[in-house]
Amino acid sequence: MEKTPRGTSVGVDDPYEFAGVCDHLTGDGNCRYAFDHYEHDPEFARERAEDEYECPVVDPESDWTWADCPHFRSRNRDRECVRCGLAEKRMAHDDERPLLEEHHLSYARDGETLSHEITVYLCRWCHAKVHNSWARITDDAAPDPEAIAALEERRGREHEELGFESAAERYDEDD
Repeated sequence: MEKTPRGTSVGVDDPYEFAGVCDHLTGDGNCRYAFDHYEHDPEFARERAEDEYECPVVDPESDWTWADCPHFRSRNRDRECVRCGLAEKRMAHDDERPLLEEHHLSYARDGETLSHEITVYLCRWCHAKVHNSWARITDDAAPDPEAIAALEERRGREHEELGFESAAERYDEDD
């Protein structure tokens, strides 16, 4: 199983099994990284420019995979835990700890620089289980009871804020 630099598990054997398309891929199959960040890797950008910025992974004649691209990045944007399905519930104008945390599936290996950024969202309870035990992100898991309680408490506060009280009720002259 993949490990963090501190030796804790990330919950997967192959991060690329959970990666989506590259965040730098445009809708027409071009590499936005080579265009927008030419100065970071001029050789890569020059090669992409020669191919009209076409992403080699989506080119049907190429044998590239996402793992071959030096600038691949795939960050999950779904706002629910990939392990137990708990949905995020953020309260407006409140900086309390989020229910979901971004979880990295890939790290540097043997002194190498950081490998591709591949992330998913885990609720903080599943995140702790993955890092502190042998739990995997593919486990058939239900939300932790504490997670459900935290979510319901936030939903309750949200419903209280949505309640309507007329000015006549708030400023009753008899009080």
